Amino acid sequence: MKHLPLNGITVLEFSQYLSGPSAGLRLADFGARVIKVERPEQGDAGRKLAIKNLWIDDNSLLFHTINRNKQSITADLKNEEGIAVIHQLIKRADVITHNFRPGVMEKYGLDFNSVKQINPSIIYATISGYGNEGPWKDLPGQDLLLQAISGLTYTTGNLEDAPVPFGLSIADYICGAQMVQGIIAALIRRQKAKQPALIELSLLESILDFQFELLTTFYANKKQPKRSAVSNGNPLLAPPYGIYKTGDGYIAIAMTNLDVLASAIDCLAILQYKQEHAFVERDAIKDILTAHLITHATMYWLEKLHDHKIWAMNVLDWRQLRTQDGYKQLGMEQRIDLGNGKHFITTRCPIKINGAYLQSPVKAPALGEQNELIQNECSGQQHTIKSMA
Repeated sequence: MKHLPLNGITVLEFSQYLSGPSAGLRLADFGARVIKVERPEQGDAGRKLAIKNLWIDDNSLLFHTINRNKQSITADLKNEEGIAVIHQLIKRADVITHNFRPGVMEKYGLDFNSVKQINPSIIYATISGYGNEGPWKDLPGQDLLLQAISGLTYTTGNLEDAPVPFGLSIADYICGAQMVQGIIAALIRRQKAKQPALIELSLLESILDFQFELLTTFYANKKQPKRSAVSNGNPLLAPPYGIYKTGDGYIAIAMTNLDVLASAIDCLAILQYKQEHAFVERDAIKDILTAHLITHATMYWLEKLHDHKIWAMNVLDWRQLRTQDGYKQLGMEQRIDLGNGKHFITTRCPIKINGAYLQSPVKAPALGEQNELIQNECSGQQHTIKSMA
């Protein structure tokens, strides 16, 4: 797609693992030139973070997934030569991102105030685990730990279950997306006011913001929202909201009035409960629904529910999902060619601009793959850092 919205924007990504690199991935999808600044020999620690022990050459499949469409330069920040190259890059850059613990970039003279002396219009975006101050600032900012300490694990699963984490790195991805929001907002302001910006996020703040509905109810009545004991879907919502086993699988049913539901699925037993008492009696109602819905197959119930305009869907695993016409219509998959006949399939950017999806099938860079190119640019052989096509 020509004329991507961030063409001409250069991002220096000091970030590693997931949160910062996921922000860089989206910026690259939007057309920015994202240059990973990595340690010699080791590089981004995410290169060795393998999921299910899946590797592509010397790097993890996860690294390739989250770092496609970027460039890589290695620089030793402990010596003058490495810092000199970084300073030259900073002069030409628009954005810097990092997700190191507080104090790391200061140690190398690459904190916001120092960088601002080199490039007065820089957008400087950071992610920490728990903020830059306070008793938790030096704790490890790892996704599962953030889910645990933030209360999120008490929103999933049923009442008698142990705390249940999300099955993905939700804090990392939410925080990365919010970093992109902050960067784009700052770029717009810089276009109008020519001002730099320091954008600071933490995984903890992002995961708390993610729970704003639940936390607002807690702030109001000082009571922790309780998970329902049966088919919990959301601790704030009345039945039937949840997932139920059917005769051949599972079905998800969203919000609807009990009388409408009773008519749709011929379950008069739930009418002994009044709608205004549904939340208080949710487990008793869900017990009735559980026993009723197991008697027929999922599609049998879906037809009845949809006939009554009730929001319901069958529950699919990924193998089943890929066979569905609705999924195929989206074209969510894109192929990343790695050379030497190798490739893998990943998801594309979900955003459509001017009728076109943002496809960016360029592979992740090898460690230091653009060293010579970028060093030549910094030495003056090329006077501008051109955006990637």
